[in-house]
Amino acid sequence: MAKVIPISIDINKGKLPNKPKGIEMVECKTIEETRRDQLQRLTAGFRLFSHFGFDEGVAGHITLRDPEFSDHFWVNPLGVHFSQIKISDLLLVNHDGEVVQGERPVNVAAFAIHSRLHKARPDVNAAAHSHSLYGRTFSTYGKLLDPISQDSCAFYERQAIHNHFSGVVEEIEEGDRIANALGDKTVLFLQNHGILTTGPSIDIALWYYFSLERCCHSQLMADAAGETTKIPHDTAIKTREFIANELAAWASFQPLFDMITEKEPDLLD
Repeated sequence: MAKVIPISIDINKGKLPNKPKGIEMVECKTIEETRRDQLQRLTAGFRLFSHFGFDEGVAGHITLRDPEFSDHFWVNPLGVHFSQIKISDLLLVNHDGEVVQGERPVNVAAFAIHSRLHKARPDVNAAAHSHSLYGRTFSTYGKLLDPISQDSCAFYERQAIHNHFSGVVEEIEEGDRIANALGDKTVLFLQNHGILTTGPSIDIALWYYFSLERCCHSQLMADAAGETTKIPHDTAIKTREFIANELAAWASFQPLFDMITEKEPDLLD
C-alpha cells in the first residue's frame, strides 16, 4: 500500500479583513486568500447546520473542493459536533479517502459519497448532506418537490432521486450510484435517507440546503392539509431563474454568514 503523502497548507495564510455586513463580495487575489475565504464559509456552514438543528449524531457532512488541489476536498472530522467545528479542525482528503492534512478520522460515508460526486462533477465545488428532519421525512415519499410556492420553484427541474436505499453508505460503488442519480441536477433526494445539495461555490450549496429543507417542511404540511395548487411550468421556470440563479443564491447566504460569524466568532480560529 502506497504511503500517504501529507500536504502542509497554512490555512491562516490569506486572511482578509472581515467582510462588511450585507451583500458584498470579498475580492480574493491569491489562492491563499481564496482558500481562507472559502474555509471560513465552510466552517460557518457547519455552525449554521447546528444552529438550525440539522445535526444527528455523527451523520452529516459538507465538502469543499480545494481551489489549488482540485482532486482534494475539505470536510468535517468524524465525531466533532457541528457547533464546535473551527477552521483548524477541518480535514483535507484526497479522492482515495486519505487524510492528507488534519489529525482526526474522516466519516466513511463522507468519503464514499463526496469523493465520487466531486470526481463525476467537476463543476461541483461544494456539496452538503445531512439527516435534517424534514428532508429525510420527505425523502421517504420517493418523489420530487412540487412547484407549490415561489421558494420551491428554485428546485423545479433541478432535482433528482436516488431511489435505492441499501443501508449506510460505506462503499465507493454506492457513491458512484449516488453521483449517477444526481446526473446534471443540483439537488438529490436520497430515498429513506435525506437530502444532498451541490453548488459551484460553498455559499450556493449551503443556501440550496437551507431552502430545500424548508421547502420539504412546507410541502409536508401542505400535503397533510389537502390538495395543493401547482404553479404552471412556464411560471415555475421563470421564477426559478429569478430566485435561484447563482448570484441570487449566493446573495441569499450572506445574511446567514454575517449572523453566525458575529454570534460565534470562534469558528474562524
